[in-house]
Amino acid sequence: MSILVIINLALMVGMIAILIYMHKKHVSFSKRVFTGLGLGVLLGTYLQFAYGSGSQVVADTAEWYNLVGRGYIRLLMMIVIPLIMVSIIQAITNLQKSSELGKMSLWIIGILVGTSMIAAVIGVGSSIAFDLNANDIEATQAEQDRGAYLEERLGDVEGLSTPAKILQFIPTNPFLDMTGDRSTSTIAVVIFSAFIGVALLGLRRRMPEQAEMFTKMVNAVHAVVMRIVTLVLRLTPFGILGLMANTVAKTDIAGIIALSKFVVASYVALFVMFLIHLLLISFTGLNPFTYVKKVLPVLGFAFTSRSSAGTIPLNVQAQKNNLGVNEGIANMSASFGATIGQNGCAGIYPAMLAVMIAPTVGINPLDPGFIVSLVLIVAISSFGVAGVGGGATFAALIVLSAMNLPVYLAGLLITIEPLIDMGRTALNVNGAMTSGTITSRVLGNLDTKRYNDKEAIEQDVSASMT
Repeated sequence: MSILVIINLALMVGMIAILIYMHKKHVSFSKRVFTGLGLGVLLGTYLQFAYGSGSQVVADTAEWYNLVGRGYIRLLMMIVIPLIMVSIIQAITNLQKSSELGKMSLWIIGILVGTSMIAAVIGVGSSIAFDLNANDIEATQAEQDRGAYLEERLGDVEGLSTPAKILQFIPTNPFLDMTGDRSTSTIAVVIFSAFIGVALLGLRRRMPEQAEMFTKMVNAVHAVVMRIVTLVLRLTPFGILGLMANTVAKTDIAGIIALSKFVVASYVALFVMFLIHLLLISFTGLNPFTYVKKVLPVLGFAFTSRSSAGTIPLNVQAQKNNLGVNEGIANMSASFGATIGQNGCAGIYPAMLAVMIAPTVGINPLDPGFIVSLVLIVAISSFGVAGVGGGATFAALIVLSAMNLPVYLAGLLITIEPLIDMGRTALNVNGAMTSGTITSRVLGNLDTKRYNDKEAIEQDVSASMT
């Protein structure tokens, strides 16, 4: 290990010490999260300008920083499946009728897919407004290699019909899905857990003693899992510090400048869609500004981690503790939102690519028939998008191939992929929380007192951090 890497590690340790000091002084959780974000940006900027994004020093340093950043994500992924299982089983046991489960699912999925269609329209509008055209982008060897890779991956998804994709949600071996073996494993575990919960409701009528025994066991496991969640979530400021430092340090600034028009167009579309989420929240009679304040720490982590699935534990906690969403709805919306109807990865991004690539094959992107077809295909393809890095690529492959557009041109954006993926992931997670909040409000089980309590986020997090 070189002396320069040791110096960089010392800087990271010093910033971690600052966050620990803030914790001991009982600084609020949200302030520590954003302090971690800011310190990560400063540290990454220093590495970027001191050594260069492609230097060996930065590469070696990033490996050590990954112990903090990626290590935290791995801990989050560790608790995703246990959290989903016990929370959904427990939530269903609290339902009066199993039919309530169907209403919850339909509302959540309907909102997720509906907003993904709106997101596609916004993506089309942004691409047209900024006059994006793949012909204007010069392809280097890296872009050509990326294009060839995408063409190879096309074979994995090209022949996959919509019924076949939906069929993948149904678990054949739930224990294999508990390992996260498939991109749809999260939804498969949700379905399996729902079956257990519904079976328990029926068991109460026929064998109440056994049902009571199983319920006590579930409650005990739930208490243990939630304690593990608390222990992991207290590491959030440190995880964000490591993730952001690496992201900024390894960013290709020259590539971003060259494709700055697409970056700006992407973030304009993401911001507009975020405003639409808030508009939908306000339509239900809730204060959108209160909502923003309570979800910002979660969105900050989603932005830095680029993992919708990894954000599920924070997503569930924020909905339940900060927004007053019913626990069952919170778990289902966070789980479904990591795989279905992702507004950023499966909505805006594929639509923008399609409009940008269409002129290269002589298609007018302003043609109403083209736009309608694109929006419908986006809605269909938004099922089963993986909630980890690469989900947007998967969605883009499906949409572009369905529209008979050359998929290799999507490789032109490889240099800015991490930067725009950060915003896409944050929007995905916000879409999931929006669907949960609206569903809980519509079904009449939203704790409005907790939602309107502006200090709820501070009280809950501070209590769980001790």
